[in-house]
Amino acid sequence: MLSAHSAAAVRAAEQPLLAAGRGPELMRAAAHGLAMGVVSILRTRGRGVYGANVVLLIGSGNNGGDALFAGAYLAARGARTTALLTGARTHAEALAAYKKAGGRCVALPVKAPAGNAAGVRAAAAFFVEARAADVVVDGLLGTGGRGGLRGPAAGIVAQLDGLAGAERPAVVACDLPSGVDATTGAVHGPVLRADLTITFGACKTGLLSAPGEQACGTVRLVDIGIAGFLGRAELFRLEPADLAALLPNPASADHKYTRGVAGIIAGSEQFPGAGLLAVAAASACGPGMVRYLGPEQVAAALHGRNPEVVCSEAAPGEVRVQAWLAGPGIDGDAAQLERAREAVTAGAEAGIPVVLDAAALDFAVPARGSENAHLILTPHAGELAALFARHGVELDRAGVEAEPLAAARRAAAMFGAVVLLKGPTTVVAAPGGAVFTQSNGTPRLATAGSGDTLAGILVALLAMSPDAPDLARTAALAAAVHGELAQLHPEQPLNAGMLAARIPAVWQRLAAGAAQSPAGRQHQP
Repeated sequence: MLSAHSAAAVRAAEQPLLAAGRGPELMRAAAHGLAMGVVSILRTRGRGVYGANVVLLIGSGNNGGDALFAGAYLAARGARTTALLTGARTHAEALAAYKKAGGRCVALPVKAPAGNAAGVRAAAAFFVEARAADVVVDGLLGTGGRGGLRGPAAGIVAQLDGLAGAERPAVVACDLPSGVDATTGAVHGPVLRADLTITFGACKTGLLSAPGEQACGTVRLVDIGIAGFLGRAELFRLEPADLAALLPNPASADHKYTRGVAGIIAGSEQFPGAGLLAVAAASACGPGMVRYLGPEQVAAALHGRNPEVVCSEAAPGEVRVQAWLAGPGIDGDAAQLERAREAVTAGAEAGIPVVLDAAALDFAVPARGSENAHLILTPHAGELAALFARHGVELDRAGVEAEPLAAARRAAAMFGAVVLLKGPTTVVAAPGGAVFTQSNGTPRLATAGSGDTLAGILVALLAMSPDAPDLARTAALAAAVHGELAQLHPEQPLNAGMLAARIPAVWQRLAAGAAQSPAGRQHQP
């Protein structure tokens, strides 16, 4: 399982070594890892180090020092290196080593007023040089950076990030892309999106959280010797081996009731498709039974597609299940809304999990104790903003999308429930503090009905858990399985109606530990 720490936790872990005078050792270890990252990028592009054109963007902090030491390594091996010094000061020892190795420096006139002609000309000339590079190393801001880039450096970064295709050089970020908050994942633009991020000591929580994760490219961790000083991680991500271990398998003595019964309250006369999608996904996961409660019209359609599903118009208290899903497509249907409301109560009384999605999110109320501990809320950013607004919290959709990790944590604490916040990186936050993020999917999953499929997968996994399930971890597992559905044929167009049929093949692949998504290949040791 991948783990991540806040920037403050990583800095605290470094302190014992810094106090022991081992700071230069840490920097050189980081710089060597960064240089190896540049070498690997060059090799993927069919280039060796000798004769390669490498441009270094250098800030005034330790990140700039790491990048300069890496530049010295590359220059000593025949690379043509040019460092843009953007700060009023530069790490002296690293700069000396870089110059001794034959590296070239260009300094921006940092004290010149905004719009100064000399500064503008210098930035324009450097941009021309940088766009012709094989690799650009971003060493401008580190974990202590606040508020993003400013001045001429910001302009250069914005121009470089605007390049596309063959015009764009490869980009390697030093510890994190400049402008990405290492702890929250918030982005303070402009940000030079990286192809490879070499992070030091521990993965930072912001690198596994949107929108920052989307600027990182592949993330590779370099060990600099601080692991023994790190406390408990603040964020986790399920990796291929975890998915294989967590997927439920029936035992030889199981029957349809012991394998788990998933109850679904979804769909209506106006929105029947949501019910069909959720039920199809749940059934494809292989629980012992799927019980559907809802209108006869939806049940008739379900029997044509999934004849194994047991349908009725009963109330939740009249049937026995191991987990409930309520909400997809029940908007405007009074009977379905009442069933959803009753499921919340029935779940609490029976001590079983209840997934509230879409319209059923209206039944989530702030907790005074542990009364909501059986609930999993599955909003997207707009739904979470609306839920907050109903309870007096001013945080609009843009605010949720800017810092989804913080928003999910806030919602989990407020409602006393597990919150699965859907997005390019899905966040699962528990009221006790446990947080998972998963980014297994692709943008092709952003389609109508995809969330209904995710909800169906989640209720099936909850029902199939042999013991009281860990709600947050099971929600993360569901998000990972859902994401992997888009990886089966990533080049093909996709709609939600295609997803359930992919579940058996994806399940088989995951059970063998063969995830194809960034969760399986992005974060490398």
